Amino acid sequence: MRSMLRAAGCLCLAVLGGCSAWAPPQPWEKGQLARPEMTMGGDALGERYAQHIYASKEAASGGYGVGGGGCGCN
Repeated sequence: MRSMLRAAGCLCLAVLGGCSAWAPPQPWEKGQLARPEMTMGGDALGERYAQHIYASKEAASGGYGVGGGGCGCN
């Protein structure tokens, strides 16, 4: 039992040691990570569509900067 616990501890240390060996991104890789698609809410069209849906559902409050109410139909 004791050897099993020791083996599990060594395995955990080996796994944690392997995780710490990951290198940070290189400068040429940072360009891909800085793209708008990689950010939370980076899709402007999708965000605007979500705001439109919210404004349509929340007729009493007027939504985001738009006065009026209703479903948004013309």
